[in-house]
Parts: sequence; structure tokens; C-alpha cells
Amino acid sequence: MSREEAYHLTLDAIAKMQWNVAMILEAKAAEAEKVRNWLCTHITNDTYEGHSDQLSTCLQVNEQNLEIIDGLTKLCNGLSRNMKVIINPDTDDGDNMASMFGGMDGDRDK
Repeated sequence: MSREEAYHLTLDAIAKMQWNVAMILEAKAAEAEKVRNWLCTHITNDTYEGHSDQLSTCLQVNEQNLEIIDGLTKLCNGLSRNMKVIINPDTDDGDNMASMFGGMDGDRDK
């Protein structure tokens, strides 16, 4: 497999991963809307004895969403670094990408 073919396959895989990330975010947005509606209906002043209890419940729900968003952000940053290396292989980072494919510089003639 030539270097160009390997880069093409990598870009194709990155595009598919980006699509899946978009689907995850869409599903999380729908879930967040349901949670918001539930919280607005069920979390009232009468539900909890103190304001701190009410606040901690809401913070727990939001913390879960933030963890998911943080994980997806880290994934997207990694994909972005890979795309930068593929698009601009002349930089020093290009050597790192070539090593991911097993140092294919000598395989160009095949």
C-alpha cells in the first residue's frame, strides 16, 4: 500500500469517526433536552429541604454531560492532529505519522 493510499484510508476513517461523533452529540442534545424538561418539572423548591440539596442534584446531572463533552473534545483534538499531519506532511510531525504506518517511505515503489 502506498503512502497516499494509507493517508486516504486514514482520512476516510477520520471522516467516519467525525460522523459518529456528530451522531453522539445529536443524541446527547436530545437526551439533555429530556433531562432539562424533567428537571424543570420535578426539581422545585418543595422537592428539597435546602437549596444546597437542589443545587447538588442539578450539578450531578450537568457533571455527567460535561464528562461526555470533555471526552468527545479530546477525541476530536486527536483526530485534528492526525489530519494536520496528513495535510501538511512536510513538518516534523510527518515523521510521527509515517511511523504509525510502519515507515512506508521505502514502500512507495510497490
